[in-house]
Amino acid sequence: MKVLVLAEYYPREHDPVLGVWAHRQALAAREAGAELRVLVLYRPLPPLRALRALDLDAARRMLSQPRTMELDGLRVDYLRFLSPPRPWSYGHWGAWAAPALRRGLARIRAEFSFDLIHAHYAVPAGDAVRRAAPRTPLVVSVHGGDVLGAHAGGRAVRDTLAHARLVLANSAGTSRRCAALGAGAVRVVHLGADLPDRAPVRPSRPTLVSVGNLIERKRHADVIAALPALRDRHPELRYVIAGDGPEREPLRELAQRLGVADRVELHGRLGHEQAVATAQGGSLFVLPSVSEAFGVSYVEAMAGGVPAVGCRGEDGPEEIAAAGGGIELVAPRDPSGLATTLDALLSDPARLQALGREAQLTVQRSFTWEQCGRETVTAYRDVLRS
Repeated sequence: MKVLVLAEYYPREHDPVLGVWAHRQALAAREAGAELRVLVLYRPLPPLRALRALDLDAARRMLSQPRTMELDGLRVDYLRFLSPPRPWSYGHWGAWAAPALRRGLARIRAEFSFDLIHAHYAVPAGDAVRRAAPRTPLVVSVHGGDVLGAHAGGRAVRDTLAHARLVLANSAGTSRRCAALGAGAVRVVHLGADLPDRAPVRPSRPTLVSVGNLIERKRHADVIAALPALRDRHPELRYVIAGDGPEREPLRELAQRLGVADRVELHGRLGHEQAVATAQGGSLFVLPSVSEAFGVSYVEAMAGGVPAVGCRGEDGPEEIAAAGGGIELVAPRDPSGLATTLDALLSDPARLQALGREAQLTVQRSFTWEQCGRETVTAYRDVLRS
């Protein structure tokens, strides 16, 4: 079985963390028996904000991306295409990428006669396949932006979900949203995490950790807003944030305004292994994110025996909690309620330790990369049989 994986978000030379979960799923599928090659839809233009700032370094980084790389023994080709800026046209990028993709698929097929294409996200990757190779069996993975983002429910998303032979959803909630948008066959395949070979070293002082892009919906600000209520009862408490994005300075300013800047550590964007080590080096992993379709970072922390805190009513945290213990759910956008939960957990070391053991067992039972690889390859085989 030969599978071509197509993605927009995928590790690249200047950003080895971008879409690393898609790469890990490809590696897991390879381990489960599929022969794979990867094609990345690569737009060699810096973001609009970098263009406005005349950031020449950003432009050079984008243009210097090699056309081919080998990542963990997997051949990855970067297919360049052009389109208008994202804010105005992202829902139509599939149409812009389709001509280049049509030529790229012809070149690849001469070397690697693939049986199906596995596209990550309906837009732009799945939509580009629908336009460039409509007769090729298509599997589309939906990770959340397709059904929760600004372009959710757009025509390109609906048409692609209806066209796909099979849609792989990252949670049951995502699956229901896909079906409502017209997907025919939908199956849940969870992304995974690695169980560490040895127990991670626990912090010497109580430590909250978040790993995620610094964007408003991740709600890092709610954790910072909860810190003043915890200051007296947990005088050594610190909050470590790994990630970068437009909320970085607002978060720093909020911490200063609330008088907790000495407790907040903004580590910036880390490599994947370092980010996982940071998540597994805390007392509690806290990410009160909203519009969270799954959340690989929760299970990565839990794999190391670190309990997690997510939001009630969110697809991912609810599904992780349903699979077993080790994750606590709080009301969204409620720093006061979050502080109460954090205080209760930090004040009961025995309960915290028990939750950590439950967290690791939950990942072991339901969220490993090995399981993800098996289920992904089974999906491929079922599509080809049909």
